[in-house]
Order: sequence, then C-alpha cells, then structure tokens
Amino acid sequence: MSNVTADGERATSAGPVSRTLEFPGGSIQYFREGQGRPLLFLHAAGGAGVWHEFLERLSAGFDVVAPAHPGFGPSDELPEVEDIDDLVYHYIDVIDRLGLDRPHVVGGSFGGWVAAELAVAAPHKIGSLTLLGAVGLRIPEHPVTDLFFLKPHEIPPVLFSDLAKAAEMFPPGEPDIDTILAAYKDQTALARFGWVPFLNNPKLERRLKRITAPTLVAWAEKDALVPIEHGRRYAERIPGARFEVVDDCGHAMYFERPAEFADVVMGFLSGVSR
Repeated sequence: MSNVTADGERATSAGPVSRTLEFPGGSIQYFREGQGRPLLFLHAAGGAGVWHEFLERLSAGFDVVAPAHPGFGPSDELPEVEDIDDLVYHYIDVIDRLGLDRPHVVGGSFGGWVAAELAVAAPHKIGSLTLLGAVGLRIPEHPVTDLFFLKPHEIPPVLFSDLAKAAEMFPPGEPDIDTILAAYKDQTALARFGWVPFLNNPKLERRLKRITAPTLVAWAEKDALVPIEHGRRYAERIPGARFEVVDDCGHAMYFERPAEFADVVMGFLSGVSR
C-alpha cells in the first residue's frame, strides 16, 4: 500500500518516504533518511528505487540521499542525460538542488564508476569518496564479466558468494512480468551509459590523480564480476586512498554482507569526520 502526499512524495508501508525531483523531460525518484552530514549513495546496475539494510545502517549516522539513476527503477529516462559525462553533471545538479554541502559520496559497482567520475570532475563538491566494487577502469588482463551475455541462471553465482543470499534476490521459478520489465528497463539504461566501451572510460585512470577527497576503496574478496585488481588499481591511482577487502563475499556486497560493509564504510567516514 502507498499513497501520494500533497507535495508529491510517496509514502510507503516500510522505509522512508519516496520523493521525486523534476528535470527537463521527466523526474527522478530518491529516498532521504537520517541525520548528520549528507551522504549521497549511487546504486549499482541493480537495486534502483530500493531502500535496503545497508542504507538503513548508514542512515543511523548520516543524512542519506539515495536517488535512482535516470532510466533505472522508478526514475524517468531523461533525454538530456545520454552518457556517463551527462550523468556526472546530472549529479552535480542533484547536489546543488538538494543543498548537499560537500556530501560523502558512496557508489557501488556502476554507481562507483559514476562516483569516481564525479570526484574527478568536481573535487570541490564532495567531502569523501567510497568506491564499492566499482567498474569504470579498463584493465584488459582482468576484464569485467559481461552481464549482458550471461544466461539468467548464470547471474546469481557471479554476483553472490553465498547462494542462499542470492536466492533472496533471485527466487526460484519463473519471474512475473513486472520483474521481467523492471530488469529490462535497468539493463537498457545500463547499456545506454556503458555499452561501448563496456563499463569503462579509458581516460579515467589517468584522471584519478585529480581526486582530492579522502577515499576508501572497498572490495569483496570473491568478486566474480569486477576482479579485485580493479580495486587495487583504483587505490593505487587515487592519492592517499585506503583499500579494504571483506572476506567471503561476492560482488553484490551490500546485499550479501550489509552489516560488514556498513561497518567498513561507517568506520572510514567517522575518521573523515574527525
């Protein structure tokens, strides 16, 4: 059950209120919950429009803003946001319009790529950077697994180390039509931003030296989608970056081990705040 409030917010039976932000050609959906310094969370290719345990844990110490990227989940496909550069400037607009004063920026996988590009383009806009299993780099000897060519039954073991956890996100049996359409929408949006070249910007690595914010690069030990070498490369190229690995976990880290990854992120951010 849900109902729309007078100011366009959507109240849900669990979690925070879902809000919308208008842009030319449509709107995006976002959640906002918690108190303290602002934290902008940029989601992976999956999980758009979902308030999950990892975000709930972060909101215990921070003002968490979690938008759905244009074209993903409940957000509209904005015609002016055509590629990764446009997405970066979109989030600069989001930061300005929501009045987020140098937010901590936390990005997972595809969202980590966006977060890294944002920190390169506008280092003065962010207070810290956290990359969780981020794509975005081109390392030919350690390629990212191409999700577009995987069969449905091949996806869970690529994303999760614990297949019992995978079953919570990918329940057995045939998916219903709404699930199929939602997945198609997200994959279409992902292809729009990262098809060619595949989920990377060849220029990003040499630009990482522009990042001035304190940075945490956190990775899952058993990441079968984005090899851990990508995490090491990010940490090597970003000045002063800290690199941490969480054992016995797959790529969908904040779904598989939300408490552990929240502790890693909160520990880093508490140090930044001090």
